[in-house]
Amino acid sequence: MDSLERLWERSAPREPGPKRPRLSRRGWGFYVLIIAGAIFVLFILLNIAKGFYTDWLWFKDLGYSSVYTTILGTRVAVFFVAVATFASLFLGNLILAMRLSPKGLSDTLPVSIVARLRRFSWWSVIGGTIFLSLIFGYVAQNNWLEVLQYFNGQPFGINDPVFNKEVSFYVFSLPFLRFLHGWFLWALILTILSSAGIYATGYIVQRARFDFSRLVLTHIGGLAIAILGLFAWGYRLSISELVYSKQGVVFGAGYADMHAKLPAQWIMLAVVIICAGLFGVTIIRRRLRWAVYGIAGWVGAAIIIGIIFPFIVQRFQVEPNELVREAPYIEYNIEFTREAFALNRIDEQSFPAEEMPSIEEIDENQATINNIRLWDHRPLLETYQQLQSIRLYYDFNDVDVDRYPIDGEYRQVMLSAREISAENLASEAQTWVNRRLQYTHGYGIAMSPVNEVSTEGLPNFFVKDLPPVGVVDITRPGIYFGEKTNDYVIVNAKTDEIDYRAGDDTIYSRYQGETGVSLSGFIRRLVYAWEMGDFNILISSELTPESRILYHRNIQDRVNHIAPFLKLDSDPYLVVMEDGRLVWIQDAYTVTDRYPYSEPLSNGLNYIRNSVKVVIDAYDGSTIFYIADTEDALIRTYQAIFPELFVDAEEMPEDLKAHRRYPEYMFDVQAEVYQTYHMQNAAIFYNKEDLWAVPREYYDDREQLMEPYYVTMRLPGEDEDEFLLMLPFTPTTKEFTIGWLAARCDGNNYGKLFAYNFPKTRQIYGPSQIENRIQQDTEITKELALWGQGGSKVIRGNLLLIPLGNSHLYVEPVFLEAEGVGLPELKRVIVAAGDQIAMENTLEESIAAIYGMLTPEEPPTGEPDGEEPPTPTEPVSAEIVALIDEAWQHYNQAQEFYRAGDWVSYGQEMEAFENTLDQLMELIDEE
Repeated sequence: MDSLERLWERSAPREPGPKRPRLSRRGWGFYVLIIAGAIFVLFILLNIAKGFYTDWLWFKDLGYSSVYTTILGTRVAVFFVAVATFASLFLGNLILAMRLSPKGLSDTLPVSIVARLRRFSWWSVIGGTIFLSLIFGYVAQNNWLEVLQYFNGQPFGINDPVFNKEVSFYVFSLPFLRFLHGWFLWALILTILSSAGIYATGYIVQRARFDFSRLVLTHIGGLAIAILGLFAWGYRLSISELVYSKQGVVFGAGYADMHAKLPAQWIMLAVVIICAGLFGVTIIRRRLRWAVYGIAGWVGAAIIIGIIFPFIVQRFQVEPNELVREAPYIEYNIEFTREAFALNRIDEQSFPAEEMPSIEEIDENQATINNIRLWDHRPLLETYQQLQSIRLYYDFNDVDVDRYPIDGEYRQVMLSAREISAENLASEAQTWVNRRLQYTHGYGIAMSPVNEVSTEGLPNFFVKDLPPVGVVDITRPGIYFGEKTNDYVIVNAKTDEIDYRAGDDTIYSRYQGETGVSLSGFIRRLVYAWEMGDFNILISSELTPESRILYHRNIQDRVNHIAPFLKLDSDPYLVVMEDGRLVWIQDAYTVTDRYPYSEPLSNGLNYIRNSVKVVIDAYDGSTIFYIADTEDALIRTYQAIFPELFVDAEEMPEDLKAHRRYPEYMFDVQAEVYQTYHMQNAAIFYNKEDLWAVPREYYDDREQLMEPYYVTMRLPGEDEDEFLLMLPFTPTTKEFTIGWLAARCDGNNYGKLFAYNFPKTRQIYGPSQIENRIQQDTEITKELALWGQGGSKVIRGNLLLIPLGNSHLYVEPVFLEAEGVGLPELKRVIVAAGDQIAMENTLEESIAAIYGMLTPEEPPTGEPDGEEPPTPTEPVSAEIVALIDEAWQHYNQAQEFYRAGDWVSYGQEMEAFENTLDQLMELIDEE
């Protein structure tokens, strides 16, 4: 600093004047401030180092230290390169500006004030450089993934249709180049503004007139030319980014983009280069008007060529002939959207969709019927909580659907992990020892078949109780890692851990896993006490050299901490391995919003693949990343960056492959896009002639969109039942069913997609229509209304469309939950087939009620061969119709009072509803 001040003093002309007074010695307050600042900086550095150290220990414990060093090394390298680059650029230009500024002594300011201003200027320049360099370094290191993708990007094997560039350029290279462009542009803008500020300050302080010194003009003009060069580069990048245009009828470059915006961008690039040349003329001739001419021409060209010209082309050439002009670009959008969302892998087939299954089809598909899911996951979760949580400190987070071989049969089941929930302990038991050392893990699972119900309306359990017992063996029931394990715990302390309580006895255990960061020394205990914000880690006498700390125990947090570049599915699920271990499967996705011509989702993403299956051991937290889609360029890029992180899918154990599920989020996304992009003809697509929609259903008296659901069924043309994920569709403005989409999950067929299209020559009842028919069935309505009295709650579960043979059934469970109990019981099953609806105690009884009058030789619909059609019945009397309408009005009014919480009016309307039904039955009996 002193050398810089002396350089300034020597460069300034010396004039005679009074001798400057000697500066007074700095007071003690200045040194206290310096010491406090140093301590603060040291604290910040130690805090950062502490985070690096604990992260390194955690990654090393899992065997992924190379992943951590790759990410950290890249961020550190990018940070220091950015800091050095910005500091050199910024400080070098500011020093040059200070050298070229006027340095004569002011006629009005005292020498002491001028000296202090100079010293303050130097401190400001250096302090500002350090501050801004750290900001620009921080911003740059946040783009570490773009840097790694740029240098390791793998090809997609497809070129864009307008510029013929490999898609990897848009996904990997263009984001990196755009980052560099923006970073340098802002760095130069700040540099030119700061340099201009120094020049302005120098001239103002010296009361000098700006004389357009050639050196000053060269400096400022050179920076301006560099900025213009970056703008020219930006126009060039914008040309490539036309494939992301949102201005046309579809996403991607359209007719106006290619015939107006594209030439406009090239012209604007040339205009900016000419403008830079005029800045050069300004430097040479020392006349600012040339620069003004250049800026004015640039702005004018931007308005006329960049805005007005494309508008004219769009308005007068495209809009009058939009389909003809845009047809090729619509085809590009369809092709690339289907590729980006893997819709081109869907095998489309016709499905007869006969009115209702025949008796033979019912008999031939008993395995499907025996695996129809009657238990809805929401009421079942409440039932699990009431029957199987057993202790306050155990909890079930959600219920998953899977399949297991049970007694030689392929059975669809529902299961949930019994996780630890130490926050539910009594307040006096909320001690540090209890929460961190004793109540460390959940224990076992609950499992039940999807279709079995006890006489009380409760599930029949395949696995239950503590310790877990049942038809599936569990050899290591401890659950240290799960969906609710958000806190850290310490294992292998002097205090044993609680497994469960059996009567008056408590069963204890000690952690036998290999993972967990050792707390074997004072330094580690100190660091983790600081990291966790818990002083007890440092001072507790319960810890031993064998103690280990387990953290990042929430499985999604754990996976995200290892691989933050993957998007995680919201529903990980638990699997019981053949050896009795419990493991979690977490589906992970590779995504981007940079795929050319692909229509983006509402969240901006326009490419997705379920390329990774992450398996986390529920006991020791060991984590393995299996590659599920080797054709995905994104996962191949990540594999090139992190070669030790991923494992080939072939290495996945067979008993784990047997439990792979096609993930619901991936299926949801594909179904959403497929509703529009099943149309592959540009004209049909443009006119939106065949838009589909997801049907609506009722759940708990609330209308909602149907959710994808897992079923076990036999696909048309197949010999064996298999585990599928499926969802039906309806036309966007109609309620009848138009088809259904299915994803296969078993064996070598995993991941294959099928779309079954219903005939368009007739209408097939859709889910909403079935729901309306259920509500209009007087017997069903009356029974459900009676159940709803007295505070009990009727819950109508998910309506499922179940394909059988060449037709399908609709199945909806009905639950009853007593007030204040929170224990839903499955009381009825509604089945609809064709025009028939039945509600009985069980699925079998409901099917029998529909087919009870039929024999295998008789068809389910139409008239028997050789017989005359039956004589039409007499028309229903007007009095009966009036009573039906009156009953329906009372019921609807009662439901409105129910939703409003007006129980008195609700009871009155229900009483009137019952009286009307009684009158109706008496009148029917009389007729």
